Amino acid sequence: MNVLFRGGRVFTPEGVLAASVLVSDGMIAAMGPEGELARQSPSHDTVDLDGGLLAPGFIDAHIHPVQAGLERAKCDLSEVFGLDAYLAKIADYATQNPDKEWIDGGGWDMSAFPGGLPHRDRLDFLDRPVYLIQRDHHAAWVNTRALELAGITRDTPDPADGRIERDRDGTPTGVLHEGAMDLVGLLTPRPSAKDLDDALADAERHLFSLGITGWQDAIVGPYAGSADQLPTYLSAAREGRLRARVAGALWWDRTRGLDQLGDLVERRASAEGLDRFSATSVKIMQDGITENFTAATLQPYCLCGGTGLSYVDPYKLKEYVAELDRLGFQVHFHAIGERAVREALDSFEGTNPANRHHIAHLQIIEPSDVPRFAALGVTANLQPLWATHHAQMDELTLPYLGEPRSSWQYPFKDLLDHGTRFCAGSDWPVSDADPLQGMHVAVNRTEPGGSVHAGYPTAQTPFLPGQRIDLATAMTAYTAGSAWVNRSPAGVIEPGRPADLVVLDRDPFELPPGDIWTTRVRMTFVDGEPVHDRP
Repeated sequence: MNVLFRGGRVFTPEGVLAASVLVSDGMIAAMGPEGELARQSPSHDTVDLDGGLLAPGFIDAHIHPVQAGLERAKCDLSEVFGLDAYLAKIADYATQNPDKEWIDGGGWDMSAFPGGLPHRDRLDFLDRPVYLIQRDHHAAWVNTRALELAGITRDTPDPADGRIERDRDGTPTGVLHEGAMDLVGLLTPRPSAKDLDDALADAERHLFSLGITGWQDAIVGPYAGSADQLPTYLSAAREGRLRARVAGALWWDRTRGLDQLGDLVERRASAEGLDRFSATSVKIMQDGITENFTAATLQPYCLCGGTGLSYVDPYKLKEYVAELDRLGFQVHFHAIGERAVREALDSFEGTNPANRHHIAHLQIIEPSDVPRFAALGVTANLQPLWATHHAQMDELTLPYLGEPRSSWQYPFKDLLDHGTRFCAGSDWPVSDADPLQGMHVAVNRTEPGGSVHAGYPTAQTPFLPGQRIDLATAMTAYTAGSAWVNRSPAGVIEPGRPADLVVLDRDPFELPPGDIWTTRVRMTFVDGEPVHDRP
């Protein structure tokens, strides 16, 4: 089947061009003047761009779709905000699900609570155990019944990779940070294979509606009580149910060492030969987040006096990464604090840039480490939505970090000026999966105008405005940049590439920068076939 896209502009590596695009048998066949392409293919269907933009399908380089799909089917707090709204949602969910043994789900925001910390007593109106994951997935809020079932008391020690939040007398408050989440999370009901299949299908539909045609799942393995998603991806790819192009980042178990290499090689091999899914990356979470003082920093936080956690011993980390690199794995780091970023960069010294290693989040980078990304051939994996004056940033992050560390956050322009390669993602369900909203923030460093939190007093005050990047750079990160990291053949509109495409209802390059967020996805195509068509 031939399809001619006409009536708008096209985003290409050469820039935004006034051209038409011809797709034939699922591949991009030609690009040029409409009349010339119409003569080349007299028999074709037509998609009228109506003044909008044709772009490569977006690729999210750091996302958790199966987990997101599971949470959307549970007690989902992500669409509401504030204690009263959370409690109403939880009560309604419990009423609608009287037979559920546990009330589980997630999506609560730290900024809704003083100091970022809810308390178990607000959940004790339920006689069933409650386990609700924080929006950032670095903490869980539980009730007294859940603590009792887990045997957690004032005498329970903190795990090495986490913390049990406590009242002054040592009694657990009901917030479990990082590795402590597993103390309760592993007791929650396990999702069935069908639950996981349904979650993936639901997530894929949602992502197609946002123009996302591929992604890297940033945790394929058990984490914080979640199930291993590898069998879900394998079955979906083998049975033809997976339409998106997906790379899986296999979870590095931080309680183990090099003894897990054989398991990782076997897990990678299980996906070999599949058209839609590969498992060639390994995810290492090197630290936590700033707001609960688990991000790894070089100097103490202003309030807590500590320097966070390095989940993997930095002295062993270099050996682990060298072995993964030798085996041809890509290493995908989570690094928030400047010490974690430095430890990740140190571990990449001497590795092969052809393995396309990358570091995600990069909230804080000590300035002397910025040039090392390009020098080592390490890609910066951006989550732009976080780089604004939102409530969590202003009320928790900035007071905790102090200066000069606060000014080292999300240094996109500095990285760009040093020649760093970019890819980009959302970390959904941690934050909104919409790439266009992320591009808006990358360009403006303000909250998108339609955001839930757009009414926050400083939402439209640019956050470190000197770190803005241009729209073409941001869109390239979400397309060609993420395709490169994923070794995907898509991500670029040029002849010979798969026709994974997105039709935007307007051309964001012709809008004032402050209006980029208003752009919406009209249609999404995979291999030239529509997978989303907005009425």
